[in-house]
Amino acid sequence: MYLVKTPWLLKKLYPQLCWNAARDKPVIYLTFDDGPIPIVTPFVLKTLKDFNAKATFFCIGDNVRKHPDVFEEVKAGGHAIGNHTYNHLKGWKTDDDTYINNFLQADEQLKTTLFRPPYGRIRRTQISRLQQLKPGIQIIMWDVLSGDFDMSLKPEDCLKGVLKHTENGSIVVFHDSLKAFNRLKYTLPRALEIWQKQGYSFEALAL
Repeated sequence: MYLVKTPWLLKKLYPQLCWNAARDKPVIYLTFDDGPIPIVTPFVLKTLKDFNAKATFFCIGDNVRKHPDVFEEVKAGGHAIGNHTYNHLKGWKTDDDTYINNFLQADEQLKTTLFRPPYGRIRRTQISRLQQLKPGIQIIMWDVLSGDFDMSLKPEDCLKGVLKHTENGSIVVFHDSLKAFNRLKYTLPRALEIWQKQGYSFEALAL
C-alpha cells in the first residue's frame, strides 16, 4: 500500500525532512531512485535531454560500482546526484550502525549532501546520526510517488496519478530500475510533454 500524494500530516511529523520545494514557481523536481543501470538510466537521460530537463538521481552505491560508465553519463548530463545507501537498506529493519556505515560506504563514491532513504523508511535516530556525521545533509523525501515500481499498475494509471497530483515545487519519484521500466518508459515522456505545455520547467535539487 502506498499513497501517490504524501499526506500533510506525515510532513508535519517529520519537518526536518524535505518533502517539496517552494510552491511559488512553476518548477517540478524529478527524481530517479535505484540506478544507475544500463538501458533504463540511458533512456531516462535521453528523455530528459529531449525536454531540456534536469533531474536528481539517488544512486545505489553498488550500482555505481557495477556501472561506472552509466554513472558518468548521469554526471555529464548536468544532473544532481544523491545517496541512496550502498545496498538499498530499509532503515526500519536495519540497526543504526549498519545503516550509517552503508550510507558512508556510498558516500565515498557519491560525495553529495543529498540523501534519500530507500523506501522512505528511516528512524529518527538514523536521521539524527546522519545530521551529526554530515552537516548540511539534506534528507529528501517527496510529495508525489509515481508508483512506477508497482507491477500491477497500468502505465496509463501511472501517468494519470502523477499528472493529477504534481504542482509547483513538487518532488516526484520515479525509478530507473528494470522493475519500473514498463511504466516509466510510458509515463515519463508523456508527462514531460504535458507539463512543458503547461509551462513547467524541470530542475535538479540544489546541492
